[in-house]
Amino acid sequence: MEGGVRARIPILDLTPEVEALWDELMAAITRVLRSGQFILGPEVEAFEREVAEYLGVKHAIGLNSGTDALVIGLRALGIGSGDEVITTPFTFFATAEAISLVGATPVFVDIDPRTFNINPELIPPAITPRTKAILPVHLYGRPAEMDALLAIAEEHGLKVLEDCAQAFGATYRGKKVGTWGHAGAFSFFPSKNLGAYGDGGLLATNDDEVAELARMLRAHGSRRKYYNETIGYNSRLDALQAAILRVKLPHVDRWNTERRKVAERYNQLLAGTPGLVLPEVSEGHVFHQYTVRVLEGQRDRVKQALAEAGIGTMVYYPVPLHRLPVYGYSEGVFPEAERAAKEVLSLPMGPFVGVKEQERVAQHLGVAQ
Repeated sequence: MEGGVRARIPILDLTPEVEALWDELMAAITRVLRSGQFILGPEVEAFEREVAEYLGVKHAIGLNSGTDALVIGLRALGIGSGDEVITTPFTFFATAEAISLVGATPVFVDIDPRTFNINPELIPPAITPRTKAILPVHLYGRPAEMDALLAIAEEHGLKVLEDCAQAFGATYRGKKVGTWGHAGAFSFFPSKNLGAYGDGGLLATNDDEVAELARMLRAHGSRRKYYNETIGYNSRLDALQAAILRVKLPHVDRWNTERRKVAERYNQLLAGTPGLVLPEVSEGHVFHQYTVRVLEGQRDRVKQALAEAGIGTMVYYPVPLHRLPVYGYSEGVFPEAERAAKEVLSLPMGPFVGVKEQERVAQHLGVAQ
């Protein structure tokens, strides 16, 4: 605190992580620079092996973003023009965008208001002869109900691609998310639980054919250079990001445990606050975000009051996907997603958020209410 002005509390601060790992990071970056190999190569291959072992999956294919992981995952699963893919309207745009980019149509199904994830009970009525896949999102780091989703998929012969962008390290019934369905798509955007220092992504699968096709698609549709077999993408994970991710991977379980402790502490500090609904600290949840509901139309006012107190918050997400102009559904079609978009507010979260910071957030949140 300088001059009587209290330090701002950001929604996420990556600098403590960088400082804690500085020597390891510098060694890894130096190793890559001196190797002279910057795209794919031994560093990426080593990361792919290590992350596959961590996830408990046969194949891990490094890509250049979580969005590409979704696009390439859908393509590798045979989803394309004329197909329909069932997904949630309450997620980041890339989830539905990827479906549209491969020529398929996203078919939205409303969320469970308790979990913010797709409601499996509402999926069967949305299935048509054109439905080819279900794309669940493990939003905020909370695993979707994979047992129910897989039962529906099996009954109807559907593929399942998990969107794990916010849930690296999360588990459902003791098994890592991204390994339940036919494939799992991960993002290594810097803010993620396992984040690079640039863009990065991953497709995980136990299916040999899906893995082979994904590797082709990330390299312009070729198994070997200049012998292109299909139309693909330039979606290769670079060696610098792979090296950084290799440094961070051994720490991710500890960081996720710390995130859960931060969530539990918030729940204790905010218990009984009028007009707030707090998230459950459910099994396997890794709290990419700690997201409350602010009731009675007060969300934006509370967000502004916290900003004036120097506390960063975010709204993930202010517009459900079906209400965006690109999809253009009528208001009221998916009422739970629409209600969530008006109520959710994410508070400062991360493995390095301290008790004093949380107490200050809780104090101002209580006053704002």
